[in-house]
Amino acid sequence: MFKRAVKALESKVGIEANDRKLLPQFPLKIEVKSLLTDFNDVKEIPYDSSLDGYISIKEEQTQEALFEFFGQKVKFRGPFSKLTEEASDLRFALWGNQGFLFRYILFLLETKHKIYNMHGCALYQEMKNRLYLVIGGAGSGKTVYLLSGIEKGLKIFSTEIVHFRIREGAIQWFVGSLIDNVRVGTLRHNFPRFMPEAKIADTGDEWQEKIALDLSDYKTDEEIFTSPEIVIIFPRIEEGREGFLSSPIQEKKKAAKFLFDNVSQKLSETVILYDKIPVVGLDNTRMALSRLNIIDELVRDETVKEVVTVLSNPNECWGNLLG
Repeated sequence: MFKRAVKALESKVGIEANDRKLLPQFPLKIEVKSLLTDFNDVKEIPYDSSLDGYISIKEEQTQEALFEFFGQKVKFRGPFSKLTEEASDLRFALWGNQGFLFRYILFLLETKHKIYNMHGCALYQEMKNRLYLVIGGAGSGKTVYLLSGIEKGLKIFSTEIVHFRIREGAIQWFVGSLIDNVRVGTLRHNFPRFMPEAKIADTGDEWQEKIALDLSDYKTDEEIFTSPEIVIIFPRIEEGREGFLSSPIQEKKKAAKFLFDNVSQKLSETVILYDKIPVVGLDNTRMALSRLNIIDELVRDETVKEVVTVLSNPNECWGNLLG
């Protein structure tokens, strides 16, 4: 068996395969399918017997692939070389940014290190020591907040996953990915200053085509913040809409429910790898209860100054939120 190990944030995963080509290749490239769009740094480390979790892949010429999950150990068997060649979207492969390793790292961060992971982006306002968390899935408006936030002088802390841990009453926030997958149409029509100098191939649909945009030039100086002020935003950004409408979420239980659903999504949903392998969610009742308690503690913390929903257009999305 060929072996490799990877580290993302504090999570360490050992990977073994009976074919070297099945292992993830390092260094990772900046591209749409890359794990670098999920985490700040994914690097190769020595393989040993004290890692958080282990994945075993066995190439077999079978009709169907087999997936087995035992928590600390995961097994895959099947015709993975063929599956890789025929896959319609390699983001949903073993090592893709929407694939299995991505979700397994989230599982290990939570179960082994008590680090919880929101689907959203984060921007930092230096003068006020304030972190803005923009929470939502694809199409909610995270990229609009990222790029317009840079134009307003904010710094990038994470583009896709926001990591936090509560330890001894203090909330630690960890730097996330600095690469964002951005629609070509968004760059051309709303944020042309961020358009790469290299020519982008015209696929005929600029609102579906994405590129991996490196925003590390705008990152924060620090990689860990301890108990900064927090503003949590649940956005809905629509082209052509007039004005800025902000509604505070004052009830703590409601805010906790919104955040719990978001933090749980990638762990609990079933994902289809290579168009053919349904992998059920990695969540369980014990994890979910612990997560709910942590999120309830988070929304009640004195550092959380505001939780709001926003309905706006790209140009006015910040409204009066920056004070």
